[in-house]
Amino acid sequence: MSATATATATTKVKKDSVPEIIAASMVGTAIEFYDNYCYSIASASYFGAIFFPAATKANPAIGTMLAFLTFAVSFLARPFGSMLFGHFGDKIGRKTTLVVALMTMGISTFLVGCLPGYDQFGIYAIIILCICRACQGVGLAGEWSGAALVATENAPANKRALYGSFPNLGAPIGFFCAYGLNLLLDTTLGPDKMQAWGWRIPFLCSAVLVIIGLYVRLRMTETPIFRKAVANDRVVKHPLRSLVPYWKEVLLGTFAMGITYTLFYVLGTWSLSYGVKVMKPAFTQNEYLAMQMTSVVFFAIFILVSCIYSDKIGRKKVLITTTALTLVFSLFAMHLLQHNVTTVMIFLCVGFALMGCLFGPCGAYLPELFPTNVRYSGAGLSYNLAAILGGAFAPSIATALVQKTGSVVSVGWYMAIMAALALIALFLIKESKDTNYEA
Repeated sequence: MSATATATATTKVKKDSVPEIIAASMVGTAIEFYDNYCYSIASASYFGAIFFPAATKANPAIGTMLAFLTFAVSFLARPFGSMLFGHFGDKIGRKTTLVVALMTMGISTFLVGCLPGYDQFGIYAIIILCICRACQGVGLAGEWSGAALVATENAPANKRALYGSFPNLGAPIGFFCAYGLNLLLDTTLGPDKMQAWGWRIPFLCSAVLVIIGLYVRLRMTETPIFRKAVANDRVVKHPLRSLVPYWKEVLLGTFAMGITYTLFYVLGTWSLSYGVKVMKPAFTQNEYLAMQMTSVVFFAIFILVSCIYSDKIGRKKVLITTTALTLVFSLFAMHLLQHNVTTVMIFLCVGFALMGCLFGPCGAYLPELFPTNVRYSGAGLSYNLAAILGGAFAPSIATALVQKTGSVVSVGWYMAIMAALALIALFLIKESKDTNYEA
């Protein structure tokens, strides 16, 4: 037997069990998304007054918009994170890269909870906040793509989308934990104490979650497909250079994924700010958080449903159908945003169900666009460019549209345009359900 064949055979000896794969791919993304959602809640509810007090006193909507701009900093940093972690993920492996990504996000989030406000530190408070937010984006950029590869590169060929749902389920888990903790704290402490110091607690609590995540990540093994690539000498020294011929796949993945981010941050971040601060009469923070926590269950359920069906009938059919439904939803959804629990719950539940169907299959179809030697870089870059296109400025754009037009219907048109762009990209992407994933 040749040395290469022996090495290849050796890579098949140790393989993580399904529970280990679920834990390794899901726990990190749950923590990463928890951190991100804590920031989205704080930017929608508290950061305007804490970091932009003068603007908030003059016009609360302007203060919220400025806070949302710091929220966007993370997204602008993501492409750099995807290139950095993609380079090392494709060069030295998925495991080590994921551990560093988790630590980057965790430390940055903890530091946000320690920051003084503008009244104590002036402009430097905003600068440090933006630096921490950028580091959050860098860490999150490296997290998702690596976690998706841990899941799909361990998956049977006919269940790749289902396995790819494991890291994506971390999103609703992180959402539930972040919004649940904020709801508990707001109920216990009240609005004044939350504004004064309570908002820090969710950020500081992330340290405990990161320790748990590191324990799980350090125990996992490298994926069998990457080990086989190493054994067969198919690992490239410069993954980003090798990714250049796949620029069309990167762009198509970016536009296909864009509406997913737009929909999510309109539902999760902008609508919270609108429902509590702008809607007349307004909901309380507790009321709206409770509605969002209830509706996010639909997000989790439909991640699984969409992945099961995309393994059966293909990624394109599921995604094109869901994106078309999202376009229709966008044109009518904003009429549901009024001070009525039933209509708001319909808005949130239907929206999060569509979000689940859009988000679920991306754990499979984005990695399937690229070969093994540039998969971490390619999937990560597409995913994170989509974050800028669809999510970075979604809360700010939605807030500005309502300010300018005086109507929430304009936000629906914005979502519809993003859905139309995604549909065009999806029609151009080839079906990848039966692709050779070891190539």
